Amino acid sequence: MVRPAILLLPPENRDVIYGADIIAQIGEVVDLKDCCDRVGDMAALRPELADVEIILSGWGMMKLDSDFLGSAPKLAAVFYGAGSVRGFVTEEFWKRDVLLTSAWAVMAIPVVEYTIAAIVFGLKRVLAASKLTRRAHTFERPGSVKGLHGARVGVIGAGMIGSGVLESLKGYDVHTFCYDPYLSEERARELQTTQVSLDEAFSECDVVSLHAASTPETAHMITGEHFRQMKEGSVFINTARGRIVRESEMIEVLKEGKIVAFIDVTEPEPPEPGSPLYTLPNVFLTPHIAGPGGDEVGRQGELVLEELRRFVSDKPPLHPVTRDMMTWLA
Repeated sequence: MVRPAILLLPPENRDVIYGADIIAQIGEVVDLKDCCDRVGDMAALRPELADVEIILSGWGMMKLDSDFLGSAPKLAAVFYGAGSVRGFVTEEFWKRDVLLTSAWAVMAIPVVEYTIAAIVFGLKRVLAASKLTRRAHTFERPGSVKGLHGARVGVIGAGMIGSGVLESLKGYDVHTFCYDPYLSEERARELQTTQVSLDEAFSECDVVSLHAASTPETAHMITGEHFRQMKEGSVFINTARGRIVRESEMIEVLKEGKIVAFIDVTEPEPPEPGSPLYTLPNVFLTPHIAGPGGDEVGRQGELVLEELRRFVSDKPPLHPVTRDMMTWLA
């Protein structure tokens, strides 16, 4: 028997995550109904929820509270075509035996790629070289370029993205270091990285790349003192969340010109008008673009399709999300 399923996310997000081709393939696997025009309207959704077993969603997913779950007594699986599930899972959801998967693994890929580019550009002092050349109207080089050979790269947080960065860096002639209280010694060996304290990561590395999840425990954990410990010419990269950093303290250190920063996330986002982040010459500021965009988003729908096929074939999911994971999953 073909299992009943619904698409449930705002139409604009349905179109970028799934698209017509993926939706057509999903329709070959389950009895699919598109309920995207009913997001947020429980009265209109209840007739569909009464028999639904599978929900395919993404950004804009409705909260799975007692009202929603009570209206979906047969719900067996939720396939989320985006990253963090914090915005819609509830205690009531965890009490139900419902499979939940996320596309967080494939969403990590472009962030890893952005980070590797930032590490290379940072160590090659590309930002300074570009500014000097534009100003001089001839080729000008920074006085000292570190480069990758033998560089020490510190990674803060060894979740999906941080681990991806460490895996990618195995192909470069660098030494990696990692701060993550949840990282086991065995996993550190697999990643070929050395575990260090937060202070050691900032004081001893040529690059520090932030990939910790934004949780109450990590809020503002990176302080001005950490930035002051960094070596002359070293690089800080933030593709995680601005909330993890004490931004005003970071800015004060950046004003000294000692370090370079690649900042993709801020607090607030975007920065307030007049923020020094817009004008500091040693800051490469981007508008939260490290994550998937354009064609990259299609990976998320493709992963949901694969998870769905595995589910209906009684195969284990590739990327399940459990309640225990909520302590570190971004």
